[in-house]
Order: sequence, then structure tokens, then C-alpha cells
Amino acid sequence: SVTSAMTDSDGRAESVLTLGPDPGTNTVEVAVSRIQERQTAKAIGELPPILEDVNRDDAVNTLDLVSVASALGTEGADLPADVNGDGIVNIFDLTLVAQAIGDAAAPAVATGRVDVSTIETWIAEARLTGDGSIAFAQGIQNLENLLASYIPKETALLANYPNPFNPETWIPYQLSQPSEVTLTVYDMSGKIVRRLELGPQAAGMYQSRGRATYWDGCNDRGESVASGLYFYTLSAGDFTATRKMLIKK
Repeated sequence: SVTSAMTDSDGRAESVLTLGPDPGTNTVEVAVSRIQERQTAKAIGELPPILEDVNRDDAVNTLDLVSVASALGTEGADLPADVNGDGIVNIFDLTLVAQAIGDAAAPAVATGRVDVSTIETWIAEARLTGDGSIAFAQGIQNLENLLASYIPKETALLANYPNPFNPETWIPYQLSQPSEVTLTVYDMSGKIVRRLELGPQAAGMYQSRGRATYWDGCNDRGESVASGLYFYTLSAGDFTATRKMLIKK
């Protein structure tokens, strides 16, 4: 870069500095001969945006997959989810983001926004529409790796939160395989207080508030239960487990 320049007839000079490839703050000092003062200017260098970072949070992860998935079928110009710039958001854009997840330095998984059945649907569609390219194959592989990270090795009933609670709580669990799930709450005498028929559930993690089983502290008649110790049992296929919880009013 030019680091010095002569003034023109109007007493003005111009110099161009290349700041380099790394984003951040660069300090530029300007000194004029025979003048003792120095001027310091701060210039911000920015890298061009990563196209696969659809939501522009400086990380390529499952949040970007969700952003593309929510816009599937959308057509138009300059759509953030149209990663390949062909004017339509489709499985090709989704797979490009999946490929970039494997290349990104940021963690690939952002929890609580994608479930197993959704990823399975993406993989199935990607296999049907794949163009045979290495990039597409890598994208499918990364989707399969992502799917594997969402399926636990064993079914388990986890501790409810908060505990103690008043009056509501969330009961998390995980399924290693698809199952018909029921959660039953008992009082100290073993009497059924509330039975929650959750129905068929896909394999995966049910731990966040958006996916865990919610209990409002009421019995089957909608009446608030008294303070005390209660038990909750998860039935999922051949799996059964029981834990305890405390309502404290």
C-alpha cells in the first residue's frame, strides 16, 4: 500500500491503505512533515458475509438449517436463505448449509430447534434430489452426522425442573427409538394423580421446555394438588422408570 503522498496544488493528499484479510479494528497514524501533531484514525475491516450463515450470527449451525427450512419454496431476489442464488429456496440450499456446518469452526449443533423427524425428512429429500456432486454428498453426510447426534444411545427419564416447584414443572426424557409414551404422576399412597398420554414419539432428546413434558401441578380433574412428595413414571415401549419430585407451596 502507498504509505506516503505529496500534496496537490490545493494542499491536499490522499493515500490508500489495505488493512488485510482479518476483521477487527486497525489503527492508522497520519503524520505531516514539519508538523508535530499526529492524527489517529480507527478503521474497521470486515470480511464478506458467509452465505451459509443465513441468520448472520457469525456461526454456521442448525439455526441456519432451520432458517432455510422455514423458507423452503420461497422465490425471489436477494433471499438470505437462497444460498446458491438461483432465485428459489430449496433442498439445494439446505444441503449447502449442511456442508458448511462440517467446515465451520463454530459448533455444529444448536439445541432445541430441530427434531429427529425433521432431519430425517431433509435427508430423504436430499437423497432424492441430489445432483451427484461432492459438495452435495458431503452435505448429506453432515445431515446424517447431525441426525446421529440427536439420537441418544439409551432411553432415560431425567430429573424434572424446577424441583422443588410451585405449581408447574417440566419433566425431560430421551428416547433411543420411536415409542408410545405415557407419563403418570402418583401421590405418596400410589394413587394416580395425573396421566399424560403423549402418544407416539420419535427417537430423540426431549429436554428443553419446548419438548419436555409439562405438568401444571393439577390432577385429572383440573384441581391443584397439595404440597408434598410425588412420583412420576415414564412408560415408553418396554422401558419404565420412576423418579420423585416435590411440590412446595
